Amino acid sequence: MGILRVNKLSGLEAPTAVTGSVVFDGTGDYITSSAFHIADSWTMEFWFNTSVNNAAQRPMNFSSDLSASNYAYIELGSSGNIKARVVGASAFGDIPAPALNQWHHTALSYDGSTAYFLLNGKLIGTQSVSYSNHSIQVRFGADESNTSANLYTGYISNARIVSGEALYTTDYTVPIHAFEVTDATNLLCFNNSDSAAASEHGRHGAAPPTLTVTGDAAGSTVSPGLTRDFTGGTEFRGVTTFDTQGYFVPPSGTTEQRGRGRGLFGGGSSTPSSREITIDFIEISTQGNASEFGDLTDQREKLAAAGGAIRALNAGGDVSPTSNIIDFVTISTTGNAIDFGDLTSARQDIGGAANTTRAIFFGGGGNVIDYVTIASLGDAQDFGDLTGDTDNACGCGSPTRGIIFGSMNGSTDIEYITWATTGNSQDFGEQSIGGENRMACSDSTRGIVAGGYASPNYQNIIEFITIATLGNAQDFGDLTEIRFEPQGATSNSIRGVFAGGEGPGDNTNTIDHVTIQSTGNAQDFGDMTLRRRLGSACSDSHGGIS
Repeated sequence: MGILRVNKLSGLEAPTAVTGSVVFDGTGDYITSSAFHIADSWTMEFWFNTSVNNAAQRPMNFSSDLSASNYAYIELGSSGNIKARVVGASAFGDIPAPALNQWHHTALSYDGSTAYFLLNGKLIGTQSVSYSNHSIQVRFGADESNTSANLYTGYISNARIVSGEALYTTDYTVPIHAFEVTDATNLLCFNNSDSAAASEHGRHGAAPPTLTVTGDAAGSTVSPGLTRDFTGGTEFRGVTTFDTQGYFVPPSGTTEQRGRGRGLFGGGSSTPSSREITIDFIEISTQGNASEFGDLTDQREKLAAAGGAIRALNAGGDVSPTSNIIDFVTISTTGNAIDFGDLTSARQDIGGAANTTRAIFFGGGGNVIDYVTIASLGDAQDFGDLTGDTDNACGCGSPTRGIIFGSMNGSTDIEYITWATTGNSQDFGEQSIGGENRMACSDSTRGIVAGGYASPNYQNIIEFITIATLGNAQDFGDLTEIRFEPQGATSNSIRGVFAGGEGPGDNTNTIDHVTIQSTGNAQDFGDMTLRRRLGSACSDSHGGIS
């Protein structure tokens, strides 16, 4: 009999969504805490989502006695700005407020001499101040001194005060997991959809601060799309099989791989004059119509997407004017996108691809290749150059290579990059048609490119390449209908999925699919929520990851 000895069996299965928040209607709702102790250094942080940008609002603040002294707060201003303030010093970090009706993470940290104001992964400002008060009360939804002033309208989720630590002092990675109680946690609340007054703490031998609700502030299931971080459970990683006469055989493949399989479709154009903001999702291993996931940060078309195991990034596009924005969502949950950073330049008609670590965005009327590290928020950096100016290109990849199917001026070029290094793309081979606006996806060994426009006709051609070996594309089969300017293609380790586009007379909402390691014509999968084209597509389980 086999003997299994481990220190921990931890679960990496599909993460559990956290759906708790508290909603304030701005008509007298607020929540206060009983007094509790705080150390010389501290952090207050929370997620917020508001529909108001023309009124001063205090979603969260604390002071010595809920009076106008010894206070610390983050404020949304009446002129559409956001700022922080500590102990009566002048406000600092005053910037335009982030987009309405979207979730944003913000924090105010203090290390004993310097206060740090942070928003959505960025350090916004710092200020040297002296905050010496050790007994505080917290108020949510109104200011620190007057319960009828600076009322907040919107949602707050996962509010936390940590004592003894300035958790954020530089640019940071926006949390994707719900906050946990640590020994330094003095208050954690607004993560329970059943109760606005539920709270937790980590202080040994002390009760958590009591929350008192005034007005009709209430628990809500609207949330920023956070998940529980797994710290215990069963961990089976890798492909090792222990076969001891059948006593114990762990499943093959990693649990991370088996738990993934979601595809996303973002933005695009539903009519010639309508740019879309909606993100759809599908479960690739099944069939059926897409469901709504959330919204991009802007209405835009001609954008590109790239997905890692956890995050989906959408970059660039036409927002009138052309955009340099990169935003992201956590694929395993639903919710609106938040800011990731910027491309090196504003571009549209670009392509994207990713492996588990890096995402690239390329072309857009030039030969630029940008890259980002998917796990770290921040602006894109230069990767190298394409062999020539390219737009309306598409990409896919394996764990080793990224593939670029070019399309400028009817080009048949296929190029590739190596993920682990930066540098210019190199020649791979040729497509059979000199088309534009095609769509591509892959498993870990085979890349597929489909559809497009090759004068004078729209195309339904599907072709494939073997990513590890150079060479020309070969015939795979046909799409269920001819189309170009697609929404895009995505995949898991078995199935490639093609969505949307413009047919001979109108946009389509068609989704069809193929089995990547076979050849043959595509079959119907279902429909997107909208008829649209010129959008983006990616997944958490394509060839560059699985």
